[in-house]
Amino acid sequence: MTCRLLIVGLILGCIPLCSSGTWGFFAHKEINKHAIFLLPEGLFPFYKHNLEALLKLSVLPDQRRYVIEGEDIRHYIDLDQYPEIAQSYPACLYVSKDSTQGIAPWNISDMCHKLTWAFREKKYELIIKYSAELGHYLSDIHVPLHTTSNYNGQLTKQTGIHGLWESRLPELFLEEYDLFLPQAYYVNDIDSLAWNTIIESHQCLDSVFQLEKEATKEIGEHRKYGFYNRNGINTHGYSKKYAAQYHQLLQGQVSRRLRCAVQCISSLWYTCWVNAGSPSLTPLVIHPASTLEALMDSVSFEVGRQHEH
Repeated sequence: MTCRLLIVGLILGCIPLCSSGTWGFFAHKEINKHAIFLLPEGLFPFYKHNLEALLKLSVLPDQRRYVIEGEDIRHYIDLDQYPEIAQSYPACLYVSKDSTQGIAPWNISDMCHKLTWAFREKKYELIIKYSAELGHYLSDIHVPLHTTSNYNGQLTKQTGIHGLWESRLPELFLEEYDLFLPQAYYVNDIDSLAWNTIIESHQCLDSVFQLEKEATKEIGEHRKYGFYNRNGINTHGYSKKYAAQYHQLLQGQVSRRLRCAVQCISSLWYTCWVNAGSPSLTPLVIHPASTLEALMDSVSFEVGRQHEH
């Protein structure tokens, strides 16, 4: 087991901590963490006790993107490729699953089935694994840039906007966000929730791109970038002054999408548990370290085998 953990550490250690296709490790962990505190009494103790494992596993889907074929398409859907039907959930039912354009909504449904099964069978390690991964994918569909083929502004000469919106801004301003939310609720139609979330994210795109241009004009190209300390490393990227200007122009958009993600994740965890018959999880409260070690061992085997190919 130690050998496998070393292997996955070496493989995943070579992966960038913040790519253009993720909320950023910091934000994903914060979103999953806050979702735990919206859970009802029957779920909260189990999730709270296994918090460490849940947070560490919440970033594995992004780490797998670099080494496992077919992982990347689970994180997005290019809704702009379906302009005639991308305005309402009923219309989205006619969208055919096309892996070249992303499969995010279908993946959400699949993850919910897996989590429900894990609850029903009381597979505690898989409950944590699937919960963490479902939380990751749900967070991703709350990001407007996960709904367009212009995912990083590469088509509009705004390359880098993905990391700016979903990583730089939350890292700088998360403490300003109001993350006190109502308790998780039961979701009657999971597919509807997934598609409507994607549509809402997609409708934010105009302001995402236009306000980035306005912030650039107001701050000036010469002050748009600079060096700053990120996790103890001197990093070149969007300056704090520019990020603050863009954040102000967005008028709380990032905060609203992040809040929705927290509420959505908690509610789908709860929904899967109810659909499984609301099993008691008291005997399944286990030591976080043992859970994480077992799960990382299985993940390292999966990643290591793919890496060999």
